[in-house]
Amino acid sequence: MGHQTGGTTLFGLLAAAAWGGGDFGGSMAVKRAGTTMQSSLVVVVVGHFTSLAVLALVGISLASQLPSATAALWGISGGIVSGVSLLAFYLALAEGHMGSAAAVSGLLCAAVPAVVAQVTEGLARWPQFLGFALAAAAIWFIASASGAEGASRRAAGLAALSGAGFGVYFVALRQAGLSGVLWPMACARVGSGGICTVLLLIMALRHRFAQPRSGKFVHLDRTTLLWILGGATLDLLGNMSFMQATRLGRLDVAAVLASIYPAGTILLAAAVLKERTTTRQRWGMVLALPAVVLITL
Repeated sequence: MGHQTGGTTLFGLLAAAAWGGGDFGGSMAVKRAGTTMQSSLVVVVVGHFTSLAVLALVGISLASQLPSATAALWGISGGIVSGVSLLAFYLALAEGHMGSAAAVSGLLCAAVPAVVAQVTEGLARWPQFLGFALAAAAIWFIASASGAEGASRRAAGLAALSGAGFGVYFVALRQAGLSGVLWPMACARVGSGGICTVLLLIMALRHRFAQPRSGKFVHLDRTTLLWILGGATLDLLGNMSFMQATRLGRLDVAAVLASIYPAGTILLAAAVLKERTTTRQRWGMVLALPAVVLITL
């Protein structure tokens, strides 16, 4: 039991670190590409189909066993929800303050699987419940910045939509990952890349016929592509780490630990974009430490 808990903790925190970096890379790509719906779609499509190609090559070279129809369906369905959620999240990050968007999204994506786990896996122990509460406070303090009040209602709504969607995606990943990690993850990429491709084609047709002389549909240069690929690589690492965490232990433990990812996003925003960290954010990082300890007891 201790070994499983330790593995869940390790991979849950690895998922948090990777997702924090991946979300920052994706939002930077969206900002450079134009901060529009179509630029967000392009970022998701390019990133997810690139990672799908890598997963397929690795799976074929290792002769990995294909997933069951049920696992594939969970993966594709979760991927569709993930694609829409990631699109909403990138738009929220690019339009509003990164901190406020990450805070709302992080809390909701932890809450949904935590509730599901209480029903499907039984109630967690009281130290874990206390850890969950501290983690929720840590997520809010870490990601909430003093400038959050200036975020638009649209950005807040997009962040809430993305958080709930990510929570559903966490549950779907758990179900898909019961039969493995590699191919179920590829199925999720098929779902996310596919739904975003359909939306992108609709946007492209509208742009062509409604505004035939309005200029470029979306701006892409080499630096933007590097941000896309870097963000997609970290996002893929985060997804696979989360799946492994859920294979080793409880869904709620893995999800709450992984949901601390806003810390990575905010630290990178502070380092690269010079967004100032606050005392409240630093207190959140302090709270995260006992939260992790209590969750793993």
